[in-house]
Amino acid sequence: MTRSPKRRLPLLLALTAMAGPVCASGMTARDVTGQLFKAAPGVRPDLSGQDLMRLDLAGLDFKSARLSKANFFGADLSAANLSGADLSGANLDRVTLIATRFDGANLDGASLLRPSVFTTLAAAGAEAPSFKLAHMRGIKLFGRFTRGNFEGADLTGAILAPTGKTGFIEEIWRTELSGANFAGAQLADANFTHALLTFANMRGANLRNIILKDADLTGADLTGADLTGADVTGADLSSAKLEGVTGFETLRGLALARNADKVIR
Repeated sequence: MTRSPKRRLPLLLALTAMAGPVCASGMTARDVTGQLFKAAPGVRPDLSGQDLMRLDLAGLDFKSARLSKANFFGADLSAANLSGADLSGANLDRVTLIATRFDGANLDGASLLRPSVFTTLAAAGAEAPSFKLAHMRGIKLFGRFTRGNFEGADLTGAILAPTGKTGFIEEIWRTELSGANFAGAQLADANFTHALLTFANMRGANLRNIILKDADLTGADLTGADLTGADVTGADLSSAKLEGVTGFETLRGLALARNADKVIR
């Protein structure tokens, strides 16, 4: 028996929801390439609010484009240069970020959940994305960013903690930042619950009131960092370097941290 249109409608809506976010209209990869190519020297291409979902944009130089609130869901940005671009409020969920550069970009309020970053499980440093000096205030960041470069970046109020089920296979359960470079970064009021920060470089970083509950800081270098009011409840501090830190006596949850007696001070 043929189903009536009314009966088919819930099924179609369900299938649409599973496919990911949908915008009313979109551009092709050729359209994007054309606009970038035609941009005059010193003029920032404006692609703000555009639907760029699942496009192959690998290797493109975005010339510091305006991309605020653009939808990149599932797009391939491998080896793309987004340095200096305005990506505030952009949707970068499920994108491919192999060797992508965001140096000096504005990612305030953006969403970057579960990107594909490495071609193998080895997490090669050359494939890690770079966010050096990027503005990332309030960003939602979750996935594998092993050896990523966040030197001097501003992640004030950023959320790197698990935010719940995403509807996809849960292959990881915490943000992986092993060996990442946060030297001189602004991490005040950020949420790094459960984050894997083993051997991360956090020298001189501002970690005031950061949440590090159940984070793994084994071997991390926090020399000269400001830890005033940081919450380390349940965190693993084995061999963490805390020489010259500010605010050690104000740490919250230190009595509940693991291996707190093994920190290097």
